[in-house]
Amino acid sequence: MSFFKEELKNVKAFVFDVDGVLSKDVLSIGRTGILMRTANVKDGFAIRNAVKTGFPIAIITGGYSNRVRLRYKQLGVKFYYQSVRDKVKCLEDFMEKNKVESKNILYMGDDLVDFNVMKAVGIPTCPKDAVADIKEISKYISDKTGGEGCVRDVIEQVMRAQNKWFTNEMLKSRAF
Repeated sequence: MSFFKEELKNVKAFVFDVDGVLSKDVLSIGRTGILMRTANVKDGFAIRNAVKTGFPIAIITGGYSNRVRLRYKQLGVKFYYQSVRDKVKCLEDFMEKNKVESKNILYMGDDLVDFNVMKAVGIPTCPKDAVADIKEISKYISDKTGGEGCVRDVIEQVMRAQNKWFTNEMLKSRAF
């Protein structure tokens, strides 16, 4: 087993960026001028599964959208930071409130605004279409692009490494 796969056994929490990670890195502008983002259903399914299994999840974004916030609140995400300029401060708040150490956090980002926060966590990851500087500091580069399943990819890998990805009890109880 690779070193990365071994590290996944120590993940206790997930943190994700929005634009370019949870959504594609393209924004549509609606008729009223509101920016429209995409959301991948499989990413959402994995997030809900991770939350129900007990993983704290945070979303830290420089953007602002009540629709996006509501989407992740409905999936069970309790820590949603938007309009953020200093992602490391939000990470520290999340770690304090969840009593989790940075070495046990998997963060996925895609652009330079994620650089400092990715350097502050134990497992920095990115989608395959991240910028070069982010790829350079990532311990794992998903084979999926932002908004197209990269979040599902890392959550499923962590949960499989920890034998938490859809146990027989979950399937029987339909707890997902």
